[in-house]
Amino acid sequence: MSSRDDARVQSELEQAIARGDFDDLPGTGKPLDLPASPDPDWWIRQRLAEDDVDRDALLPVVMLLRREYERRDDTLVELPNEQSVREFATEFTQRVHDDRRANPLARVMAPEMDPDDAVERWRELRAATADREPARAETAVEGRRPRRRWWLFGRRG
Repeated sequence: MSSRDDARVQSELEQAIARGDFDDLPGTGKPLDLPASPDPDWWIRQRLAEDDVDRDALLPVVMLLRREYERRDDTLVELPNEQSVREFATEFTQRVHDDRRANPLARVMAPEMDPDDAVERWRELRAATADREPARAETAVEGRRPRRRWWLFGRRG
């Protein structure tokens, strides 16, 4: 940074101070809680102590993938069709392969997700969910054939 840039930055800071841009900031007038010995990670330790950080964000990718795999049933049951299940399984496995390439010497690996197995599990979950939901009452009068949905077949029936 040149001395001209330093002067410009200093001038902008002085103008901001004069406008009051730095008044009433959180923590104004409070001492910093710095450790006694030099610690380059003091700020993250402080944020962790204040519970101000998502702890999952600090985990290695492989651990996040393993957690996602363990919770796959929760994800699968929410997917609307087989195609989206296959896409989810394929994308998950691609992320596993990317992590393995990035960390070839890792001792812990996340499992892959086979799209066919994922679809089978999705069917099981959907069947179990359907068994728990009350059956929908048919609106057709007994003895009459229910009307076919015209938007599915292109005509009324």
